Amino acid sequence: MGRSRRTLPEELLLLALDPATGTTAQPQSLDLGLAGAQLVELALAGRIAPDGDRIAVVVPRPTGDPTLDCALELLRRRGAPVRAVHWIGGPRLGLRQTYLSHLERCGMVHAVAGQMCGVLPTTRYQATDNEISREIRARLDSAIRTGVPPDPRTAALAALAHAVGLGKHLYPGNEGRSSRSRLRDLIRHDPMGGLVAHAVMDVQNGAVAQPRRGAAAAGRQGAAGARSAAEPARGVPMQPRHGSMARAVAH
Repeated sequence: MGRSRRTLPEELLLLALDPATGTTAQPQSLDLGLAGAQLVELALAGRIAPDGDRIAVVVPRPTGDPTLDCALELLRRRGAPVRAVHWIGGPRLGLRQTYLSHLERCGMVHAVAGQMCGVLPTTRYQATDNEISREIRARLDSAIRTGVPPDPRTAALAALAHAVGLGKHLYPGNEGRSSRSRLRDLIRHDPMGGLVAHAVMDVQNGAVAQPRRGAAAAGRQGAAGARSAAEPARGVPMQPRHGSMARAVAH
């Protein structure tokens, strides 16, 4: 995979950068979006493919992008297709900073050191060439304005932008309401982008834990029914159930 084309995680991050403040909009959900954007980029490269609500590795060959190849290797090590919500909801420590540092090395952004409350050191990132961000934004604007089905890359970018809540950043206020609605509608134009975008929203809504809780409840009801039909075992302590998925947010 050549490096002449910007990857979807990079484009999503550039969309989220505020040119005035140098901060990223929707930072917590953006971290989920970057993990999802990696999946879409790997799918566009032919390395993975959707399998229902799961992601399957179909070609484990490296892409040439170190960050994407790290994600691809982690997926390959799973050995079996993984649910998109479980992948996106997993720990992604430092992913946003990794992409910011890469954009800085490429000369697309520059770091500006500062302080919070005059004490805590902070770093803001500002675009060095706003033309790149305008070009990315123009693709979304064109898809929204014309209603013509966009190419898969633009459709996936629109789906991810909606999923992480960038609509109100890109098209603010009441005047941007119709544009935000059309941005949401673009989610249907790319199956992989749609799968990942819905997974991002499910993780934010906590839906990733629902099947597990439902299964646990069903198991408890079934066990209660079995105990009512037979003599309960005595002297055997019940083991506690464990089942949670940790999610770390990159800072």
